[in-house]
Amino acid sequence: MLTTRPAANWAGNVVFQAARVHRPASLDELRRIVAGAARVKALGSGHSFSAVADTTGDLVRVDGLPRAIEIDPSTGTAAVSAGLPYADVAAALHRAGLALPNMASLPHISVAGSCATATHGSGNALRVLASSVSALQLVGPGGDLVELSRDADPGVFPGAVVALGALGVVTRITLDVEPEFEVAQRVLLAVPLDEVAARFEEVSGAAYSVSVFTDWRDPDASVWLKHRADRPGSGWEGGLAADAPVHMVPGMPTESCTGQLGLAGPWHERLPHFRPGVVPGAGEELQSEYFLPREAAASAFAALRGLADLLGPVLHIAEVRTVRADGMWLSPAFGRDSVTLHFTWVRDAAAVAPVLAAVEDRLVPLGARPHWGKLTAMTGKEIAALYPRADRFAALLRDRDPDGTFRNPFLDELFPPD
Repeated sequence: MLTTRPAANWAGNVVFQAARVHRPASLDELRRIVAGAARVKALGSGHSFSAVADTTGDLVRVDGLPRAIEIDPSTGTAAVSAGLPYADVAAALHRAGLALPNMASLPHISVAGSCATATHGSGNALRVLASSVSALQLVGPGGDLVELSRDADPGVFPGAVVALGALGVVTRITLDVEPEFEVAQRVLLAVPLDEVAARFEEVSGAAYSVSVFTDWRDPDASVWLKHRADRPGSGWEGGLAADAPVHMVPGMPTESCTGQLGLAGPWHERLPHFRPGVVPGAGEELQSEYFLPREAAASAFAALRGLADLLGPVLHIAEVRTVRADGMWLSPAFGRDSVTLHFTWVRDAAAVAPVLAAVEDRLVPLGARPHWGKLTAMTGKEIAALYPRADRFAALLRDRDPDGTFRNPFLDELFPPD
């Protein structure tokens, strides 16, 4: 299927410049499109706020490819179509008595796009979603079909999973799975931010997955605890337990939120913040997020509270989470346990821009790495300098895509072509 209509991302802040937008119905059709394109990029569910997927060439959506979820109990893996949303994969795994260790806030996002940009959930012991990937199938330059795996390609694989679409169009992803489990979600209100900062390790370790929501002006925050019965927490307890469902943005309807009040449910119905059948959001919005060393949490809190009056007019809500270190070259959690600071802004780029610059002035000295799919004022050169394996990834890019079939301005700024 070919359409010449302009495509925009979910938020509408990026209108893709593609000459053509394709939605192939078969792998062979996709291979022919890639083989015939001078420049091509894959588009997932469009939930990135950056231009990571933009191109002036051909844009390809893979959600029209045959849907498949192939579970192999002998290896503890599930091979899934790359364009599937996590909600569909999670439901199929649950029916088979299996689970993924973690999920992002939104179950609506595609598996391939989430992994390519290092999207994550929350938990001191939990890595970004891409850490569950054990193998990839992708269409490379010239339409060649490429298979890569953690075991067979140890020198390349850490650079191929979080790859920003730079190595090809991913068509199938194999995920590590585990036996299913239940999670009970509780929300604590009126938790002093001073306490969260002073006892951050206890707070972030109080449950299997923990999120702190704040506007940085109110001295109190809400803390969302997702308890897994077989994984004890730190024992921290603060604030007041919510006695009715709440939304992370005060005043918003709660119907889109996953079950709360301590009622246990299947992992995939509690780990995300939002239900799969309901479109969430605080209205029109923009987003930014930064990964910092976890030990910088208290300093980051102080820095952002010092900007509270500046943040207030343009901020819907902010979220604080933790992510365990990993070894993927372009993961913002590469080599260090991280605290992530997420900002959901009003959809007014001109008003947000100076605030974003002020936030980065405070957070970059603390070691902040921006999320690939979110807004940042940092240059590509500045971002690449934050990654110890950036040179290795640039070499991998030159080796695997010498003609720049999958390049775009976003990648060129990060890893300038020769």
